[in-house]
Amino acid sequence: MSTRRGEPMLSAVQAAEPNSQSSAAISPGPQGDSALAQPPPQSPTTRHSRAQSIRASINSEHFFEEDVEEPTGTIFSSSINLANTILGSGMLSMPNAMASLGLVFGSIVILFSALASSLGLYLLSRCARRTSGRDSSFFAVSKLTYPRAAIFFDAAIAIKCFGVSISYLIIFGDLMPEIAGSLGFKISLLLSRNFWISFAIISLIPLAFQRRLDALKYTSFTALLAVVYLFVVVAMFYFNPLRSPLPEGDIVLFRWSREFFTHLPIFVFAFTCHQNIFSVYNELRDNSSKQVNGTIALSIGSACGIYQWIAVLGYLTFGSKVAPNLLTMYDNSLVITLCRLSIAVLVLFSYPLQCHPARNCLDKVISSIMRTWRKEPEFEVIADQSDDPVSNMPISDARSQVPVVHVMSPAKHISITFFLMLFSYIVSISVTSLDLVLSFVGSTGSTCISFILPGVFYYKMHEHSQWTRMKVISVLIATYGVLVLIFCLGANISRVVDGNY
Repeated sequence: MSTRRGEPMLSAVQAAEPNSQSSAAISPGPQGDSALAQPPPQSPTTRHSRAQSIRASINSEHFFEEDVEEPTGTIFSSSINLANTILGSGMLSMPNAMASLGLVFGSIVILFSALASSLGLYLLSRCARRTSGRDSSFFAVSKLTYPRAAIFFDAAIAIKCFGVSISYLIIFGDLMPEIAGSLGFKISLLLSRNFWISFAIISLIPLAFQRRLDALKYTSFTALLAVVYLFVVVAMFYFNPLRSPLPEGDIVLFRWSREFFTHLPIFVFAFTCHQNIFSVYNELRDNSSKQVNGTIALSIGSACGIYQWIAVLGYLTFGSKVAPNLLTMYDNSLVITLCRLSIAVLVLFSYPLQCHPARNCLDKVISSIMRTWRKEPEFEVIADQSDDPVSNMPISDARSQVPVVHVMSPAKHISITFFLMLFSYIVSISVTSLDLVLSFVGSTGSTCISFILPGVFYYKMHEHSQWTRMKVISVLIATYGVLVLIFCLGANISRVVDGNY
């Protein structure tokens, strides 16, 4: 960046910098904020204001211009990105998961999973308000609650998102040769799985390198058209069936078996989008509680309705014989071929939505390691006021310590994205199936992100506050997550030991 373009931005930041003499007269905050894990006090030479941190980034010329632009996200665009993160390969396995539980029991589990997921998102959005400005992330919240574990939380989230992105490449690589064959192509290259994975990774370069999540709203909207098409196809084949009538008693309302614990992670995984809620909070033009809650309600509500529709009609169409991949149950007609193509586009456009949080988490991990190695301070002292008057969180009117503002440099942004794409390409070429791996991801990574971390973060921030309804819910959500992790992970390990995979 040239000096001429950087100067007006620098001037704006200097104008926003608080007066150091008046700031020094502010007394320490009230006891209400003692619930936060307080970092060790910094010396006067290390007490940088937020404006000084941003100014240092600008002076270094290692930042993206959009980092100082006004946020552009809306409820609609943010809901599209969250919904596209939610709606993926989980749609195709929902009828099979419902078949293992029964029609009514399966519907109840879908509704409960949607409710639990939305509560996790809400708790994370409340925690985001305790971070500084629009720099919220799992890492920032961890630094305010469990500073020593922050790096491990972000590493786990990065690994989880990386694993999901690999699954999208594998699904795309498996679908495209079938689609090419159904369309009558005989060229061996077009029937090669490796070719289509290579095609995918090259095509995704412009999207995966996008700096802001809101920039993906158009591709997310395009991908959601595939959901609409699948929605219509499932209904069409149910109301005009090509199959023989189902045997009597093949559809049950309730079914309980040991398989419940191996299928529950599918429902958990299906509603996981929590890795992107902080980006949504940072990028919303108006990130008040009303706007954030509206985004959560719209994205989770629409996904729940689509899951219920596909699960119920798919189960009623094929009964207990429904396969884990619903599309394999239909004949290779043009309608189904186009449906497979639309799903391939859906998972292709979902890849950047996993790459974005994985990159941000890895950046936080690398920066923390480098800051520790250089013995640089990780906290700054600022004076922030709450923009949310209905919040029940104790907000101090005095200076508080928050993690130092961090802006990812272009070089780091490019290098992390490049290595993420390279390693995901290598793994997806080498591995032919990730079904079992995704079961473990659902029972571990998705459970931690969706339930355990939101619950423990919110509780820690209100540890010394009075017990409220949300504080009780945070404990229940975290407890539920721990139980899911223990029982479902145990069931999947038993499944591997027994060879039932």
